[in-house]
Amino acid sequence: MATATADGVAVAVARQAELRRIEGNSCFNKARLGAAIDCYTEATSPSPIPTSPIPLPFQFMINSTISRQSLFAPMLLSTGSTGASAISGARNGPRSKRIAGELLPLMTLWSRPSTSYISFVCMVQGHYLLGCAMLEKKECALAIKEFNKALDLLKSSNLRDKMAEDIWQVLAKAKYQDWEIHSTQRVWKMQSLKEACENALQEHHFLSGTLVGDGATNEYTDQLKLLSEVFTKATIDDTPTDVPDYLCCQITFEIFRDPVITPSGITYERSIILEHLCKVGNFDPVTREPLKEHQLVPNLAIKEAVQAYLKNHSWAYKLN
Repeated sequence: MATATADGVAVAVARQAELRRIEGNSCFNKARLGAAIDCYTEATSPSPIPTSPIPLPFQFMINSTISRQSLFAPMLLSTGSTGASAISGARNGPRSKRIAGELLPLMTLWSRPSTSYISFVCMVQGHYLLGCAMLEKKECALAIKEFNKALDLLKSSNLRDKMAEDIWQVLAKAKYQDWEIHSTQRVWKMQSLKEACENALQEHHFLSGTLVGDGATNEYTDQLKLLSEVFTKATIDDTPTDVPDYLCCQITFEIFRDPVITPSGITYERSIILEHLCKVGNFDPVTREPLKEHQLVPNLAIKEAVQAYLKNHSWAYKLN
């Protein structure tokens, strides 16, 4: 009797969660984001079902994984899903390969008994999601701070390769937006200062008699040219150009984040060369020489050079 009652409650709760999910999707499609959030929140509220539902932190992480490509995207999972049915639903839904690949590590963590390990993952996800929220509000400095906290937590974790890439992507976006905002302000201030200096120089030569009518002495012309060169050099770091080739991966042509060097002396982005070794084969993509993961060595010199370059050229954070 008790089992039948529990089953009835489970069915009722699952049906209610599904209705809230469908209603949330409908609100999302109508651009009623506030109502959609409320529906999704109700759908993912803790369930009284004694059948090992996904813990609340993991419901949040899983749904955030699924919706990462679109803020407040329609939710695909509901409260009460078991690990197997959750992953099955992800595989059958849109963006299945990417979503399933990210859900599997989360489900593996959920199955572990270590509460501290689960808390660690929740902390990483918390900093990541808070950073995303700050970025949406254009609070770039706060977003950068949160993303860096998440990356620092991952440095000593075996989840680094699985989660760090997504965090670095949004960190780069935040730093580029921060540069864009401050660069515009700096350029405007420099232009105003340049005009003031030019007016002061013109007035000086006029009062000293070296500037007569529309004519100008060689001294005045040379000083104007020198002034222009000074301001051009002052704004050169805010002028986007091509990133030096030695700071870019030969496969993606993007600036390095975690460069590793092979025995043949070629440097690649770690995640890219690992993907090549896994999906294509155990060989160097340029030299075609045999290559295995344990042969990859961090290229600290290039990494330091990249960090120094980005410090003075933040526009280079913009990804292709």
